[in-house]
Amino acid sequence: MKIAERIVMILIVLTLVGGVSWFYFSLKHKQQDVRDAVARGEYEIYKDKTVLATTTQTEWRRYYPELIPITIGSTTVMASIADSLSERIKGLSDTPYLPEGIVKLFAFGAEGEQSIWMKDMNYPIDIIWVAKDGKILFIKDSVSPDTYPESFASPKPAFYVIEANAGFASKNGIMVGDEIVIIDKP
Repeated sequence: MKIAERIVMILIVLTLVGGVSWFYFSLKHKQQDVRDAVARGEYEIYKDKTVLATTTQTEWRRYYPELIPITIGSTTVMASIADSLSERIKGLSDTPYLPEGIVKLFAFGAEGEQSIWMKDMNYPIDIIWVAKDGKILFIKDSVSPDTYPESFASPKPAFYVIEANAGFASKNGIMVGDEIVIIDKP
């Protein structure tokens, strides 16, 4: 290899190392800027996640924009539908709270072992697995966010999964064998 080729190779390596170093240090600098802004009081850090529940009545619409009525047992609630893969993966992750009378309905489109985990959750929930015919197969009460990375599944193949506030099933007398009915929009 000629001297000119070696010099070019060294310059390319130095450019790559310099670019990666610049990216790393600029990212660290940005993180420090955010820390300094927090220290100055420009941002508020929520150590207690229950503080997140103080959002106003209309702010929750950002998380649950389109709702449809469903009946679970004898209780009618509004459901936010997760029927695409990305919506089902996200679920209720990173939502500050689930308003009273609202549930998340996961429509999988096929029966199977539908596993649910508590990744990035801020509050406990009840998880209800439902067969294609609408019969409730299994209920897991008050699943805590601390259970992540554990996942939960029904012992029988499910078509739907419903996530509701912790205590929803017992408060409304919902039991295995009850039915859900998805009410058509008017």
